[in-house]
Amino acid sequence: MMNITKTNIDIRPFRIDVAQAELDDLMERLSRTRLPQTAPVDDWDAGTPNSYLREAVDAWTTSFDWRAHEARINAVPHFTTEIDGQRFHFIHVRSPHPGATPLLLAHTYPGSSVDYLDMIDELTDPVPYGGRAEDAFDVVIPDAPGFGFSQPVNETGWTTARVARAYDALMRGLGYTNYGIHGSDNGAMVARELGLLNPDGFLGLHVLQLFSFPSGDPGEFERLEPQDYAGLAHMEWFQSVGGYNTMNASRPQTVSVGLSDSPVGLLAYSELFNSFGNGTSLVPLQTILTEVSVNWFANAAAGMSRSYFENARTQAEPQVNTAPTGVAVFKDDFQTIRVFAERDNSNIVHWSRFEKGGHFAALEVPSLVAGDIRAFFATLRAE
Repeated sequence: MMNITKTNIDIRPFRIDVAQAELDDLMERLSRTRLPQTAPVDDWDAGTPNSYLREAVDAWTTSFDWRAHEARINAVPHFTTEIDGQRFHFIHVRSPHPGATPLLLAHTYPGSSVDYLDMIDELTDPVPYGGRAEDAFDVVIPDAPGFGFSQPVNETGWTTARVARAYDALMRGLGYTNYGIHGSDNGAMVARELGLLNPDGFLGLHVLQLFSFPSGDPGEFERLEPQDYAGLAHMEWFQSVGGYNTMNASRPQTVSVGLSDSPVGLLAYSELFNSFGNGTSLVPLQTILTEVSVNWFANAAAGMSRSYFENARTQAEPQVNTAPTGVAVFKDDFQTIRVFAERDNSNIVHWSRFEKGGHFAALEVPSLVAGDIRAFFATLRAE
């Protein structure tokens, strides 16, 4: 474990206030949407279908009220600060209960701090939700560099490892000498990097995915359980529909031109919110439109895409995470396989499976995620 001293950072209040001209511009662009030629079969097999986009554009221009969603986002305290030369936007909500555990929530791609709005109340004050006061958290929810309102990205090199170091500096700058982290998708990878860093006072990480894959050792397969073989098949499918990985990791600036100029293009490219189109997503359309609107108004497409590019160029050697780790596997998400995960993470102390929810569980079943986070950290306190 490395020793970290308190970091001095300048923290400033922040409020999302999209100019009416920007909102008018969005509506005007949506009114001129030109969809591609319809695929021979208008379903999700080849990507985002026109039928979904027509429904979404209609909702975006008629029933979606950005001002109402903006007010809901602004209902919690927002701040900005600068760390390692980069502007960070973050939400910080303190619990009403003394001694609450500091918890950083790391968001998904193509999400933002908005991912966790539905979990804040339950985490900071679990009592009305059937929880205990001693399981309460102070929550800190940053936008990673290139995402949401942590814009623009000022320089190259913002890998997940560097983001993890910046997040540690953020928590120290807020005065926390110990803390834990929860993450999903991109946030799960940042969380694991914090586990590798394992700074003094780091409590542990709770994630929805550990991206561990077969090494080729036949002995690993001998220890698989029956459900793991279904997980392997799901893992293969998960990789087969991740074409955005290749594009983001190789030509992020090229793809971001269309995403920055066309709100419908950004919506279509955000198909992950629909569980890659496999029909299992529980994320409401209004929530998807909120997420995409945040990234549209923040002009975040280039930064979000570039995060893959930066990681693809790193030459880091594989390392084993030894920090206390909790995993929650949801039915329609990437299926973390324990045999592989324990090879790469030697201190998994909590493992849960849920029969409802997918890749964006915090947006689909927030109470299940919040409850599992509480259970993991309660386990650590009991040791």
